[in-house]
Amino acid sequence: MTHLRKMMLEELQRRNYAETTIESYIRAVEDFSRHFNCSPDRLGPRHIREYQAALFQKRKFSPNTVAQHLAALRFFYVKTLKKAWSITETPYPKKAMHLPTILSHEEVARLIDAARPPVHRTLLMALYATGLRRAELARLKVSDVDSQRMVIHVQGGKGRKDRDVLLSPTLLDELRRHWRRLRRKPSVWLFPGKSSHTSDRPITAKVIYHACKRAARRAGLPNGVHPHTLRHCFATHLLEAGADLRTIQMLLGHSDLEETTIYLHLSERHLNATVSPLDLLKLKDRSPQDE
Repeated sequence: MTHLRKMMLEELQRRNYAETTIESYIRAVEDFSRHFNCSPDRLGPRHIREYQAALFQKRKFSPNTVAQHLAALRFFYVKTLKKAWSITETPYPKKAMHLPTILSHEEVARLIDAARPPVHRTLLMALYATGLRRAELARLKVSDVDSQRMVIHVQGGKGRKDRDVLLSPTLLDELRRHWRRLRRKPSVWLFPGKSSHTSDRPITAKVIYHACKRAARRAGLPNGVHPHTLRHCFATHLLEAGADLRTIQMLLGHSDLEETTIYLHLSERHLNATVSPLDLLKLKDRSPQDE
C-alpha cells in the first residue's frame, strides 16, 4: 500500500465512510493516477478537467458516474492533501434523471427461476422480497433474520442507518432451505464467501451482481437488468399493490421522501388512474366532410 493510499484510507475510515464508498473512492483516485501515469499529488486542476473530459468523451461514462469520480478526487485533494478545490474550475456535471427499468411479475419469476446454482436463486429471491441493496444483502448476519417478528434487521445500511424490512414467509422457507444446504453452518454471516460457502467472511456484492446478470441472460431479459432492478421492482410492485409511499420510503431506507416519489412514475396503477385532460374535453364530432 502506497503512502498516499494509506493516508486517504485513514481519512475515509476516520469519517466512518461505508466500505463500498471507500472502495469506489480509492479506485477512482487510482484510475486518475493511471490515466496520467503520475502520482496524483503531482497533478492539479488542469489534469482534473482533462480527466473529466476523457471520462465523458472517450469512456462514455454517464454524468452520475463522472460526478462520483469527481467526488472522490475532491475528497482526496481537500481531506487527504489539504489543498483547495475550486468548484468554478472543476464544476460537477449536471446529473441525468433516468427512470429505471421495471420488470413485470412474470419477468421477475423468470429471472429467479433461471438462477443457478441454488444459492443464486436464494439471493435473487431475497433482493426482490426485501428491496435490499446488494451490499446490504451480502453482509446480512444469521442473527439479522427475526422469524418471530417476521422482519430482517439491516445494520449499517447506506448512510450508516439501521432499519427493518419485510421477511416474507416464502423467503423464510427459502432461507431455511439455504441453511440446510450449507455443509458448515456459519456462526455469523448468512451468506458466507467462497464457492464452498465456508468462509469466515461474507460474499461480496460482485457475487450478487454476476448472479443476477447470468440469470438475466438465461431468462432472455434485457442487458440492463442488474441487482438494483429488483429493488426498483420491489418498490414499484408494492406501490401497485396499494402500499403508501411513506411505508416504501422506510423499507428502502430513503432519507428523503422525494427519492421515493420516482416510483409514482413507474407504477401502472397510478398511471392508469390518471385521466388525460383531453378526455375531459367536450369536443364536437367531426363530420365526414372534414376528413
